[in-house]
Amino acid sequence: MGDELLAGFTVDTNGAWMGRRAASLGLPVRARFVVGDSAPDIRGALARALEIADVVLVTGGLGPTGDDITREVVAEALGRPLRLDEELLDELRTRWATWRRTPLPAGNERMARVPEGALVLPNRVGTAPGLVLDVEGRIVVLLPGVPAEMRGLFDGGVEPLLRQRLGDRLLPLVHRVFHTTGIAESSLAERIDEGIPENLGPVSIAFLPRLTGVDVRLSARATPDDPRAARWLDRVEALVEPVLRPYRYLAESGDIVECIAEEMTSSGRTLAVAESCTGGLVARRITELAGSSEYFLGGVVTYADEAKRAHLEVSRDVLAGKGAVSEEVARAMAEGVARVFGAGAGLAVTGVAGPGGGSAEKPVGTVWYAVHLDGRTQARRSVFPGARRAVRERSAQAALALLYRMLRSG
Repeated sequence: MGDELLAGFTVDTNGAWMGRRAASLGLPVRARFVVGDSAPDIRGALARALEIADVVLVTGGLGPTGDDITREVVAEALGRPLRLDEELLDELRTRWATWRRTPLPAGNERMARVPEGALVLPNRVGTAPGLVLDVEGRIVVLLPGVPAEMRGLFDGGVEPLLRQRLGDRLLPLVHRVFHTTGIAESSLAERIDEGIPENLGPVSIAFLPRLTGVDVRLSARATPDDPRAARWLDRVEALVEPVLRPYRYLAESGDIVECIAEEMTSSGRTLAVAESCTGGLVARRITELAGSSEYFLGGVVTYADEAKRAHLEVSRDVLAGKGAVSEEVARAMAEGVARVFGAGAGLAVTGVAGPGGGSAEKPVGTVWYAVHLDGRTQARRSVFPGARRAVRERSAQAALALLYRMLRSG
């Protein structure tokens, strides 16, 4: 919580992180509230959370400044007077003197005031401690808003406490995630819906779209070693696999470059890339993965027609007659970069990323990409939606996907 979150100056990464951790523990997240540094708003969010949840996780507002009011508001709302914890105060003074070599500022002493009956979780990274309160069978946890401090307290204190207190009530989600590219979320969902029955038992299906593709996640709430969950997941996976097969790639990281690297290195092939509208994005993605030097020779960004002629030997007549964004130019770029670098594979992208430069024949988002591999060349045309960044990201992914499928097809 905090005004900076509502104003958009700070992104709520804490909420996303805690949501993932809670789900992995077996605590389904019912709701998430973001409120400012306002006592009425904090009280209202706390009251609503206690109505619908057994565990309430609160971050932010535990520091020493005037806008850090969470501790005081929650204590008042729960009828828990604040008491000075002398042992905690001594610890804060000692650690402050060690870190800063100055006495603890008077304002920081308020962090040693603890709601009556609260369990104190020592903060080994910062100063404000975590606090745990039992509220009529429910658990309220107050954590600092600094991400490193919040995560340290959660890992070292909150998670073990929840496991101890909730025990068998925790039922984690078991996931299976499948990565796809080259098909829109709506199309993929429609095809899967057509092929599966309404009753999936304990399994749910989620579609997670990205600029580079769509992840399909199967989830079942059970312990990881529960054979019943595995059987249900196997059943649903068998139903969706025929739909996923043409678009699926197996990559632990979720990046198709991981698959390309494995194919390239295992076959002993080498690769070079020529880019226009993507401006080096393909080369960057390839080289971000460690070990790319085993197969990646290099690349060129030939943005201008003159650069395409000079560095890739693309014909002046082809550029003039077909235009830079054309199948013929994409093919010539892929073949040219393979020839120039002496690579077994060449990849090329040329297109209109926008926002200007489009026409009725070649609207913004029109992209041609080509791959030259083992003496044969394939080219594809796509019209990608979105702003300039989205077009560039989707173009790079489409070109990489074409390379991967050609490698897989032999």
